[in-house]
Amino acid sequence: MIKKIGFIGLGTVGKSMAQNLFKGNYKLTVYDSRKGAMDELAALGAIAASSSVEAARGQDMVITVLPDQGELKQMLSTDGGFLAALDPGTLLCDMGTHSLEITKEIEKLAGQRKIQFLDAPVWGTKEHAAHGLLTILVGGDSSVVSRGREVLTYMGLNILHVGAVGDATRMKFVVTLMQSHLMEALAESLVFGERLGFSNDQIMEVLDAGGVASPLLHKKGRSVARGDFTRNLALKYVYEGLRKVKEAADITGARLPAMESVLDVYGEAMADGRGEEDFSAVIKVLKK
Repeated sequence: MIKKIGFIGLGTVGKSMAQNLFKGNYKLTVYDSRKGAMDELAALGAIAASSSVEAARGQDMVITVLPDQGELKQMLSTDGGFLAALDPGTLLCDMGTHSLEITKEIEKLAGQRKIQFLDAPVWGTKEHAAHGLLTILVGGDSSVVSRGREVLTYMGLNILHVGAVGDATRMKFVVTLMQSHLMEALAESLVFGERLGFSNDQIMEVLDAGGVASPLLHKKGRSVARGDFTRNLALKYVYEGLRKVKEAADITGARLPAMESVLDVYGEAMADGRGEEDFSAVIKVLKK
């Protein structure tokens, strides 16, 4: 039974995920490079670790939510990384979104130390994270998934076991592809509709009423119509995700011409300094 959890990575989504674990009465130890994030969790009853190694040592389960792949590699290194601090039998659950290469590397290193490993990237916004409504894509052995499922249910509404380690990362590529396309298509439709003389509210009324309606189009379309670009998902993460999609497409030989064009638009937004903004800000480069 899992009672003690180490949580490493308290970014916009990670912090809310960690907060939701208090509902399960777990003994929670947290670490992040930003002290302020740890202080918030400590005020709720978590133990603030002085390092990732301290957060990982002696835990039943260690969860990582590290969007920066370089930071994750450093933490997994044999030189000061936390992987060496994990006891055999510990369940390591990586809930960030990384390349397939790094996911398989973690699996190999974990296996060498007899550490159980789940590849479990999440899908959703900071609101989904705050309310425990994330979708969690899980790759790993069925018995390991069963062991960690209860913990995951405090952070996600949908826990989808999609296959072996690596399969969840692959499926997240599919999600990223669709999500980025939808947002860019919405942005183009609003810009084009405005040029034709319609207001954003008129356009959204029509889109919401027809067969193209979807939760993403409704929420983001209405927000953009109000000029609200409050960050829920950073544009830089969508851009990096699309680059991983392109890498996978190149390896598999999949022909994704629309993806190439969408990646170019998000690349323009990055060059325009929009990386830290919400990914709906992609519309701003189309209006230039």
